[in-house]
Amino acid sequence: MVNLREDERMDYLLAENLRIIQSPSVFAFSLDAVLLARFVYVPIQKGNIIDLCSGNGVIPLFLSARTKGNITGVEIQERLFDMAERSIEYNGLQDRIKMIHGDIKEMPQQLGHGKFDVVTCNPPYFITPSKDEINPNEHLAIARHEILCTLEDAVKASSQLVRQGGKVAFVHRPGRLLDIVTLMRQYRLEPKRIRFVYPKQGKEANTILVEAIKDGSPDLKILPPLFVYNETDEYTEEIREILYGEE
Repeated sequence: MVNLREDERMDYLLAENLRIIQSPSVFAFSLDAVLLARFVYVPIQKGNIIDLCSGNGVIPLFLSARTKGNITGVEIQERLFDMAERSIEYNGLQDRIKMIHGDIKEMPQQLGHGKFDVVTCNPPYFITPSKDEINPNEHLAIARHEILCTLEDAVKASSQLVRQGGKVAFVHRPGRLLDIVTLMRQYRLEPKRIRFVYPKQGKEANTILVEAIKDGSPDLKILPPLFVYNETDEYTEEIREILYGEE
């Protein structure tokens, strides 16, 4: 049993056969989180993985189906941290996923430098606008805007947490691509793989996936495009496989 609060609901992560607590007024994960969890390289048998800006723990839950390694999630909002904790307990994954309620900027000092093989991050996408433009819902505003965490904060913390030769993967918006690459190189993360995600053919990309290696040598691969919908506005075969485990 799990105690649901206010407008919370239990949703299925179908391909992974897991359940997750969501709330439309607090936090519900988007396709971006699913794509990042599938895109990033993770060691299958062992390793230490950390997910920054974890929200309701969706990426740690997704990654638990791909690796037997230890996974840590970090979330600054207490309500989202609590949702993640209850989802992890419901799925019986407490021995493999640990959530930390804290600020990602403090994690290198708290957890140690170079302690992780892989870092993932789905950070706030938007530079904080003026007060009259920002979402009045505090939970959604913090998740979407750089109020408590900037892109540089996320890249810097990732670089400090990952070991030399380890991997760091981000999902973000294409408009921030040059910022991401510039900051990654500034903090000794060499971008190695980039994939652009498009709503459908003929549309502009609206999501990017970037994976870098700490102190890696320059050699960037642009992967084939990923299209979310086909010409009949249904999920493409690749997206169906990612979401539902369908071949």
